[in-house]
Amino acid sequence: MRSPTDPPAAATATSPAATSPAATSPAAVSPAPEPRQRWRLVFRRDAVPADQVGRAAIEGWQSALEASGLPLAQLDATGRPRVAFGAPLQSAAEGEAELAEIFLAERVPAWRVREGLAHLLPPGYTLRSAEDVWLGAPPLPGRVVAADWRVDVERTGTPVDTLVAAAARLLAARTLIRSRAKGGVDKPYDLRPLLDDVRVDAGAPGDAPVIWIRSRFLPELGSGRPEEIVAALATETGSELPITRIVRERLILVGDDRRPRAG
Repeated sequence: MRSPTDPPAAATATSPAATSPAATSPAAVSPAPEPRQRWRLVFRRDAVPADQVGRAAIEGWQSALEASGLPLAQLDATGRPRVAFGAPLQSAAEGEAELAEIFLAERVPAWRVREGLAHLLPPGYTLRSAEDVWLGAPPLPGRVVAADWRVDVERTGTPVDTLVAAAARLLAARTLIRSRAKGGVDKPYDLRPLLDDVRVDAGAPGDAPVIWIRSRFLPELGSGRPEEIVAALATETGSELPITRIVRERLILVGDDRRPRAG
């Protein structure tokens, strides 16, 4: 029998101390190494099923990073690598030059990043390039200010001149009040601050028109959605403009050349 003056017994494998939350929580895991290098990845993404965006896309990239053999830094609370995307892309759209950033615990050459990830990205993703960027730059999502889109629409019989004039009226308008569903309720909002440019290209004779859009990203308002801008254009013309394809051609960051593309 232990004397009242004996020191307390050490915790055993079955004692409360050994099985307490503190002993098994993520905080007890060794911290991730400090980042030594930051890579901005440019990739193409096809249109994908609706269940392959959001959390599913993040987990697919995390699995690719874990299998790449790259020296990863900045793990999340579950011990998986962090990846930051420039901006969400709706599942039905394609992306020609999407952006993501990863952090490494050691400096490695670009070829190692490309070879490590090229064949491991989730289905529908193709790595195009990798750029070594300044480690101390602001987070990527907060630097996205605009996006360029190409929207193909069906031929509807609406004269191209009518579409061109309608696009000019949208740009001349001070407000463009539209509605957006939130939580199952349609709420009005002003689309005009989220629209930077819209142009209509007739293309070759017999071709369906192409609508070029530059949408803005504003922290307090969100982003301009190309399908909503096309819907506003259709309302302005009094005709339907069924969309056949949406492509986000590039994301524009703070300080980028913002001249419109030729087209």
